[in-house]
Amino acid sequence: MSISKTYEPKQTEEKWYNYWLEHGFFRSVPDEREPYTVVIPPPNVTGVLHMGHMLNNTIQDVLVRRARMQGKNACWVPGTDHASIATEAKVVAMLKEKGVNKKDIGREKFLEYAWEWKEKYGGIILEQLKKLGASCDWDRTRFTMEDSMSEAVIDTFIHLYTKGWIYRGIRMVNWDPQGKTAVSDEEVIRKEVNQKLYYIKYNVVGEDGKHEFLTIATTRPETIMADTAVCVNPNDERYKHLHGKKAIIPLINREIPIILDEYVTMDFGTGCLKVTPAHDLNDYELGQKHGLQVIDILNDDGTLNEKAEILIGEDRFAARKRIVDLLEADGYLDKVEDYKSQIGFSERTDAVIEPKLSMQWFCRMDEMAKPALDYVLKGDIKLIPDKFLNTYRYWMENVKDWCISRQLWWGQQIPAWYLPNGQFVIAKSREEAFEEAQKLTTHHSPFTAKDLKQDEDVVDTWFSSWLWPISVFDGFKDPNNDDINYYYPTNDLVTAPEILFFWVARMIMAGHEFRGELPFRNVYLTGIVRDNIGRKMSKSLGNSPDPLGLIENYSADGVRIGMLRSSPAGNDLMFDEEHCKWGRNFANKIWNAFRLVKGWQVDDQAGCANPLAIEWFESRFSQALTEIESNFSQFRISEALMATYKLVWDDFCAWYLEMIKPNYVDNRSLPIDPETFNRTVKFFEDILRILHPFMPFITEELWHDELFGSRSEYDCCIVAQLPTIGKINTQVLSDLEMVKQVVTQVRNVREEKRLSPKEKILLSAKESAGVPYKKYEGIICKLGNVSEFSIVTDKIVGAVSFMVSTDEFYIPLTDQPDPAAECAKLKKDKEYFTGFLRSVNSKLSNNKFMNNARPEIIDVELKKKADAEAKLRVIEENLIALACHLQ
Repeated sequence: MSISKTYEPKQTEEKWYNYWLEHGFFRSVPDEREPYTVVIPPPNVTGVLHMGHMLNNTIQDVLVRRARMQGKNACWVPGTDHASIATEAKVVAMLKEKGVNKKDIGREKFLEYAWEWKEKYGGIILEQLKKLGASCDWDRTRFTMEDSMSEAVIDTFIHLYTKGWIYRGIRMVNWDPQGKTAVSDEEVIRKEVNQKLYYIKYNVVGEDGKHEFLTIATTRPETIMADTAVCVNPNDERYKHLHGKKAIIPLINREIPIILDEYVTMDFGTGCLKVTPAHDLNDYELGQKHGLQVIDILNDDGTLNEKAEILIGEDRFAARKRIVDLLEADGYLDKVEDYKSQIGFSERTDAVIEPKLSMQWFCRMDEMAKPALDYVLKGDIKLIPDKFLNTYRYWMENVKDWCISRQLWWGQQIPAWYLPNGQFVIAKSREEAFEEAQKLTTHHSPFTAKDLKQDEDVVDTWFSSWLWPISVFDGFKDPNNDDINYYYPTNDLVTAPEILFFWVARMIMAGHEFRGELPFRNVYLTGIVRDNIGRKMSKSLGNSPDPLGLIENYSADGVRIGMLRSSPAGNDLMFDEEHCKWGRNFANKIWNAFRLVKGWQVDDQAGCANPLAIEWFESRFSQALTEIESNFSQFRISEALMATYKLVWDDFCAWYLEMIKPNYVDNRSLPIDPETFNRTVKFFEDILRILHPFMPFITEELWHDELFGSRSEYDCCIVAQLPTIGKINTQVLSDLEMVKQVVTQVRNVREEKRLSPKEKILLSAKESAGVPYKKYEGIICKLGNVSEFSIVTDKIVGAVSFMVSTDEFYIPLTDQPDPAAECAKLKKDKEYFTGFLRSVNSKLSNNKFMNNARPEIIDVELKKKADAEAKLRVIEENLIALACHLQ
């Protein structure tokens, strides 16, 4: 079977992904093997693939494929999150286009539409992940609103309520006026915004007709109607005469007290603070302390209500402009200044968050946070990189109660049932609730189960996803089933640092609370994918490429490699499409190298002509494999890729294949000996194995080529065992590094002197470093196109010379070199090595370095010093000789 001239990824990707699926290579069931378990961070059911998903899922797939090739029972569980706020917004928008209002059709009918939408659009992102090559066990696909998962959420709510950890109360919450729901602190994105600071005059209620006013600076003039006090610092001399007096709110003329509190900063603004308890958390706490009235002037959608007295029905931002105009017209606006400050935006809708007092359900977190912190501090769960440890500790030591209720219909409805008199019970069903309600001795009026009204709210989406590692294995439905006992705890979690607290930490809490153990052992935290000038990718900026378009243009393998090329854990990835081109070029390099090897003819009678090259690459492969394994053990995946890349592109393609490649005679390749050919084919097969986790498609395609012989139906690269580290001959590795430098220098001389690569040259060496160059004469002559290689004891005057370590090499040329040019070159080399030696000596004379550096690091610096000193001696000798020659 001939191999095509160029790699055709489109046909290859579809062919092999379907093959893997049909043959069950992604499928996992408990058996006697060691499990390796990863649960996908469930993307929103509304989502489509973006660059962050691409990075995250590429890393997961690399880890899963590698574990599969290590002989482990790899199980990667996929699924989606029901995303209450985002999905409800999509369905509401869809209904609006049809002229249907959510409230008009009621909850039951709305949920029918929502499920219909989910079934139509909800699986898009998972199908897109398949294009990337994600080897998930698709038979295990879960959804956070499946019946069993919803039941787990309700059972969890009841469990925590029974323990006294869930309660209901009025608190200041983050209100999303667009989503019309509360959101947690972690779902609020803080952004620095250019605003205006308005200085507003409040008249003071005077005596004897005396007119006086206070000036108050605020960014929110639309809330003055909700003011219930003006506060000044009791130590502020400017306002001591106003203690105990009252001020008058402009426009509505309501009197409010002037109160005293050291909370007010005297040198900020005017030193006077308007206190609006209903619309600012700090003001609310100040109001509680001073017993102030709470006046909420905003409706749930951010419009002004009747308590505002003016501009009723106006949107809050439109009202701000109107209020400013009215204040200015009536002489209450003193001045306006530009001002920058942090504003909270809803992560889901991007609406400006409104602090709002609301009756909500909360979950106490302090007790659950303690063991979750211990797991990480003790190292039972590792955060990678560990720079996030202090952030995690701070969050967990300063944890706040979790607002878990959302004013939505799409989600798990809170299992609270209200009696006609306002009391409530917590129960799984109406029937159970009725039984519990009858036990309440304070209710004497007759009522039926139909009289009970369930709470309208649903729980926060995160209240279902924090159970994910347990619920995907039905650990709540059947706590002792085979799956949960085999796959849990899971191994590695790959996610983003921005959800470290409100997903990762909560999963750790849930794991401890409901299973008594950690949910995973390692948390690999990816960075943010940014464009090549450092901006976060977003649709609004137009700087986020279409991931499927990238796959179309550069292949799935090319994009995977491009994403991983520069994405060390926890550090942002500066993405450039050039990375994907680089990945595509790497795939083409592998393909062309394979074509080269496959095209060789074998002379079965020939003896092995390349024992040194084979011995070198065998050791180099094991050396690289040691580095790759070490990087993977530390989750240095980008570094593991680069070590693999260097082995394949540089060592195998650029050096080994050139060492063994048969010569061309009369435009035809001579045959290769069978030993070299067979060892090279085996090397290539091992290369495909280590490449497969990174580049699954091209490796599987080449794996099945006839070059490797016939393969059975299930003999696939996806389940091939990874190579093991063999013997490493460090002497051969060291020698060949020197030989490679010699060849490189010969090629440099050819380029400098404009010698044709086909023109043979003479090469002589004056040894002093102890490298047995004559042993490698065949390699030097072949790669350098050297006709004769000799060892000399004296310098060759007039020849072009170069140095490798402390060894001198000479190339005599027909055209004598220009002595002046050679002199200039030697002086330039002398200047470089003098500076280099100065730098090394500086380091070696640094006590801090010498006391803290590892011995092997110091040895490297000492060797650098010795090499530089030797080079300088030789350069000086050559300068003297050249000077004599010039005379």
